Amino acid sequence: MKLAFLSDIHGNAVALEAVLQDIKEKNVDKIYVLGDICYRGPEPKRSLELVQSLNCDVIKGNADEWIVRGVSQGEVPDQALDMMNRERDWIYSQLDQDSIDYLEMLPMELMIESKGMKIHAFHATPNSLFEIVPPFESDEFLTTKFMQNEADFYIYAHIHKPYIRYINGKCVINIGSVGLPFDGIKKSSYALIDITDNDFQTTIVRVPFNTDKVIQQYKEYNYPNAEVLSNILKNAKI
Repeated sequence: MKLAFLSDIHGNAVALEAVLQDIKEKNVDKIYVLGDICYRGPEPKRSLELVQSLNCDVIKGNADEWIVRGVSQGEVPDQALDMMNRERDWIYSQLDQDSIDYLEMLPMELMIESKGMKIHAFHATPNSLFEIVPPFESDEFLTTKFMQNEADFYIYAHIHKPYIRYINGKCVINIGSVGLPFDGIKKSSYALIDITDNDFQTTIVRVPFNTDKVIQQYKEYNYPNAEVLSNILKNAKI
């Protein structure tokens, strides 16, 4: 059973299409989306429509919550608050009410079982859409923060820096970002878990996409903060 986990699309439909084509070529059985679908990209509506067309399980990310109710003070640096709400307002204007309602009603976690293996998936932590858990946290911290529910795999997103770790017989995976990678590799990332009756394989998959096209879209669509987002795409770093 091949399971694909993707997240942090951030309105980058060009990157999402590239990832979905790669998933198709790998004959994946099921897809799961772990949030942050629309916000901060030039094609929020098309990104959402692509996700909805998959008819798969989707959960909410912090950026989906922001679209619904705006960015609150204390959730981002004070100097970024005004611009991030301008971006949010632009995204909101591109979506219809059905899209907003869809984002608002998304669940916050998934419990999956496949061939006897249990997977707990969430956006940032099991109890928060916003908490940042970087790759270098200690085994003890990750055990305390993530492993409250019994599972074999704990899968999250949010930090845009993919990795795989094994802790006390459990697997922790960050799936990175489809639309805005932050690890210096200018390619989308997603996670693939292949579970058989006797074993499993975990993989971080990197997929190239047309960065120049997305940067041009930021300019053509008059996206607020286009220069900053374009530089992130150019360098795959914040």
